[in-house]
Amino acid sequence: MSPHYWPYFLADYYHWLEIGGVIVAVLILISSVDDLFVDAWFWIRKFYRRFFMRRYPPLTAEAIRAAREKPLAIMVPAWLEYDVIAPMLESMVGTLEYKNYMIFVGTYRNDDRTKNEVERMRRRYRQLVRVEVPHDGPTCKADCLNWIVQAILAQNQRQPEPFAGVVLHDSEDLLHPLELKYYNYLLPKVDFIQLPVTSIERHWYELVAGTYMDEFAEWHTKDLVVRESMSRMVPSAGVGTCFSRKAMEYLSQETNNHPFNTDTLTEDYDVGARLARMGMKQIFGRFLVEHTTRRQTWFGFGPEKSETKKLPLDIREYFPNTFKTAYRQKARWTLGIGLQGWTQVGWKGSLATKYLLFRDRKGLVTSFVAIAGYFLLLNFLAFWAADRLGIWHTYFPSRFSPAGWVGTLILLNACALLLRTAQRAFFVQRLYGWEHAVLSAPRMVIGNFVNAMAAARAWKLFIGHLMTGKRLAWDKTMHDFPSADQLVQQRQTLGQLLLNWRVINDEQLENALSRQQQLGLPLGKILVDTEALDEATLQEAISYQQYVDEVSRPAPLAAEVSR
Repeated sequence: MSPHYWPYFLADYYHWLEIGGVIVAVLILISSVDDLFVDAWFWIRKFYRRFFMRRYPPLTAEAIRAAREKPLAIMVPAWLEYDVIAPMLESMVGTLEYKNYMIFVGTYRNDDRTKNEVERMRRRYRQLVRVEVPHDGPTCKADCLNWIVQAILAQNQRQPEPFAGVVLHDSEDLLHPLELKYYNYLLPKVDFIQLPVTSIERHWYELVAGTYMDEFAEWHTKDLVVRESMSRMVPSAGVGTCFSRKAMEYLSQETNNHPFNTDTLTEDYDVGARLARMGMKQIFGRFLVEHTTRRQTWFGFGPEKSETKKLPLDIREYFPNTFKTAYRQKARWTLGIGLQGWTQVGWKGSLATKYLLFRDRKGLVTSFVAIAGYFLLLNFLAFWAADRLGIWHTYFPSRFSPAGWVGTLILLNACALLLRTAQRAFFVQRLYGWEHAVLSAPRMVIGNFVNAMAAARAWKLFIGHLMTGKRLAWDKTMHDFPSADQLVQQRQTLGQLLLNWRVINDEQLENALSRQQQLGLPLGKILVDTEALDEATLQEAISYQQYVDEVSRPAPLAAEVSR
């Protein structure tokens, strides 16, 4: 291009930047009004319940512990989970106070490493059942869950009392000791229970993983509360979800014993909507328990601090910590909730339900609007800097006066952004402290880029599916689980450990303890001599106790510890 035309070209470019800026600002304002409506609903509801609603005595841990333990089943679908499934099962069995439960882990026939790990755990835990999907993986999570449900229904026929509830977990979940006690207390009065899900605390410099901390802290403290209040419908988060026996039977009858929808990648979201249409009672559980954390203060450079807070009973897990793994995981969520949900669910339901469907799907567009806003901002800053430095002064007359409605639009968006940032920081601070609250603002920018890439990938996969007819498969996200020294291990006596493993019962333990008082022999030897226990399991239990002693001796260095 001739140097003579450069001033006119750039002036014209700036002119189109102004038009684009106004369009983007209008779209941001529309999205901001939507967010402000949810904010207002949450805070007004909270204020009203605090000062005007009749107060009832809060549910206590003693009350849920006192309820008779009904049999419960835990479902864990596993595809290429060989690196986390064993420690997750160890943590689950060692953590839960509940005794009357069984764990059903679904594996694929072409995933030998995961199968071997589950079989190793099955030899230890008598309440563990491995369910093999009779075809190669990956398919989708719903397919794996459906085969687990078949095993649960078959087990119901073999035991005197059928399972009162079925609990859904993933192989990276960190459970609270009272989780099953809470479900047990509510069943069968409630058909669907969803607990909050939060991220295990990460280091301050793990910025991508930090976006999950921020988003889930706000979503599962505010947004899901509003959703339940507005529509009486609670979407499953895919973990920390309990279905009553009635709910699972209704879902199975509706779909010929395949309760989970294999035509979507977000079967959890789908199943919550279907139960709502059936009129099932759904709740978002908010039961306060004590959470104890130890963290390095001042962004990891200060002294270690231990504190105990009253926070909701929740499920904690590690989320991806790289940009690629994060946007690929979120692309699956966006694809299932936004695009597949649009085609399968449509816009059915009440006005409140349709509004919430709009919120679920607006990210398909607004994710790109945020990136366009960053692009425009950088361009305007570049032109401003050039003007201040005296190297550029050529502009066409502007159609938009800063003193007019455009200036008001920009001011409103700035106020909305400040409010959004302050609220995000508030919810993050409650869970993770002021350091992460400060970091939540810059992490919002990173989160916007992750969400934009996720939306782009979701659109790409969905359009490819429509054009080729190729089935959308389980896009695997590799998981992490807290290492042994990141968890406070509670050492159990040999007898208690064997009871938790379900290798002996209460009567056998009482008889062995009685004989131990008479003979003075080791408990393990008595159990082996009376054929209540085999030697291999005894040695494994002793080795496990020694392992717990070793990892519990030093002080935990990680931010997240036991609760």
